[in-house]
Amino acid sequence: MWSGAISFGLVNVPIKLYSAVSKKTVRFHQLNGETGSRIQQKRVDATTGEEVPYENLVKGYELTKDRYVVINPDELDSLDPEKSRTIDIEDFVDLAEIDPVYYDHPYYLVPDKGAAKAYGLLLNAMRESGRVAIARVVLRSKEQLVAIRPDHEGRVLMMETMIFADEVVPKEDLDGLPEAEELQVSDREIKMAQQLIESLATEFEPGRYKDSYREKVLELIEAKAAGEEIAVAPEAPAPAKVPDLMAALEASLAAVSSDDKPKRKSGAKEREKTTT
Repeated sequence: MWSGAISFGLVNVPIKLYSAVSKKTVRFHQLNGETGSRIQQKRVDATTGEEVPYENLVKGYELTKDRYVVINPDELDSLDPEKSRTIDIEDFVDLAEIDPVYYDHPYYLVPDKGAAKAYGLLLNAMRESGRVAIARVVLRSKEQLVAIRPDHEGRVLMMETMIFADEVVPKEDLDGLPEAEELQVSDREIKMAQQLIESLATEFEPGRYKDSYREKVLELIEAKAAGEEIAVAPEAPAPAKVPDLMAALEASLAAVSSDDKPKRKSGAKEREKTTT
């Protein structure tokens, strides 16, 4: 979707950019329930009720109710960042210092023709150092702050667009966030919770986790397309409140399937072997 070069110091690494994810959402169109025809949306003047031609549209920033600053497309175009084909690295930071809340959209960076050695140099150096590159790049006429790092297997460089600091909601703005003293629990409760965590510990296998809602929607669509009558399931009951934290932990531990324990424990033993 984009080609350019990673620039750090006097080193340029030609790369190609690919999106790392392809969201699988089920998309619906709006129809007239009586005729089954598609609904068309029109741009209508709120005062006159008349449809407005596309060429007459301008952007307006609302100052107060019904008072706008009008901005023309040419004025916005003049503010576009200078087009560039380089990803300019500004800093290298420790991976652990970046809160995941700052990550937005992931991409793969693949070496362009003849750039494998330079690419491998940057990939291996970053993998060994445990550092992440913070850089800037212009994508779709917008300057993006990005993080570049090796993937989990260390085989390819990844680039993730980042949220700017003033776009992250401050924790102090959250309603109902408890005070530190309210979060205090006993050592026994912590130990029980740790036992519950260990009883559920296993290897991370992304393929095990499915979007069950999307699968059910697709099944519903297929069934209705085939003329089947759809039964509506009753609403799920609300979860019961648990007044006793220790009782909840003990019940959770007891509820862990005995069939699941050998599999999870064997996985934990394998991890111990690989780390010793």
